Amino acid sequence: MTSTLPIAFRHPVVRLSMIAIFLFGFTGAATGPYQSVIGITELGLSNGFYSILIFVAAAVNVIVSLWVGVLADRIGNYRVLLMTVISFGVFGYGLVYAAPVPASFVLCTLVMLPVYNSMTSLLFAKVRSIANAEGGRDAAAINSSVRAAISVAWVLVPGLVALVLVGRGSMLPAYLLACLGCIANLALIFFKLPTSEGPPPAKSHRHSYLASFGEVFAPSVFGRLMAISLITSTLHVNTAVQPLIITGAARGTVTDIGVIVGIVAFLEVVFIFVWARMQLRAVTALAISTGLYAVYLTLLGLSSAPWHVYALTLLSAFAAAALISIPITYIQDLIADRPGLGSSLISVNLFLSGGLSAILFAIGTRFSDYSGTSILGAFAGLIGLGLMLYLDVRGQGASDNQR
Repeated sequence: MTSTLPIAFRHPVVRLSMIAIFLFGFTGAATGPYQSVIGITELGLSNGFYSILIFVAAAVNVIVSLWVGVLADRIGNYRVLLMTVISFGVFGYGLVYAAPVPASFVLCTLVMLPVYNSMTSLLFAKVRSIANAEGGRDAAAINSSVRAAISVAWVLVPGLVALVLVGRGSMLPAYLLACLGCIANLALIFFKLPTSEGPPPAKSHRHSYLASFGEVFAPSVFGRLMAISLITSTLHVNTAVQPLIITGAARGTVTDIGVIVGIVAFLEVVFIFVWARMQLRAVTALAISTGLYAVYLTLLGLSSAPWHVYALTLLSAFAAAALISIPITYIQDLIADRPGLGSSLISVNLFLSGGLSAILFAIGTRFSDYSGTSILGAFAGLIGLGLMLYLDVRGQGASDNQR
């Protein structure tokens, strides 16, 4: 950790990006745990409509992130784009708080927030462009530091927001807090991010939207993206089944869920820096962490007492820390010379991994129970690992033949 933070902090724009990504994480952590409660319980949306809304919003976020990523590569000005997408967050969160009706919630969730959420791809694109300018040697350390800022927000903010809202009859003030967080972020970018970012990049055919989307869906890129999505889908599977296993097969309580999630979230922040300091190749680190997380999910599926799950927190946090940070560098490297487009693949990965985890959950609960679903998730992660290693070895062989 001591060698990772100085690398990130030595560049003023990276320091700024860490603060900006923390504030971005603040807005998500302030509203994420209460979004379904507000939409369904307070505003009266049906369960089915809410599910469709969330799915469509995720698809919109992918499209917007790709479009913004291509635009960032075309104009080379991250400051203007960041201020634009943050403004969507200000008005989106503010609208829901000021006019708490289903229409405003749908507009915020379906339009405003997907545009605002493209901010994370822009910030990672910005720090990647800095790493590229310095030779790319410190890309992993910089990405780990910036990614850790989101984790810190999710460790600190949900509990603090719960304390602020305790005793209130509505969770809507969480959207006011998120709006204020966006305003603070907008001011940060406006006053602190340099206005001059160098001359715009030279235009080429590769910067057209059609050619850019063609690069994303090229077999060499999309195949690896699917492999990483299978690997990271294990995180989503764990999020879905762990609480159900704790209160079911492990015979624990709701209190155990909160304590275990808190312990793991805290340890993940620490282990993110541990993985960055190890300086392993992305493929090697992903191979190790995927194998460890598969072991964790298998043991979670075999758990029959609360202490079993508590005993797995160290293994879970250590492996998960790699799976939430290292894929960022791996994904960006798929289109390394296009920071905007490469970073937009992060949103594509989130969409694919979320969809794959939903399929795994449906299959697992249809033919087994929550414990069996956890083991199925481990198996899917290993398939993703095998596909990644196969494509990596084949890609290296092709490169050697070209030489």
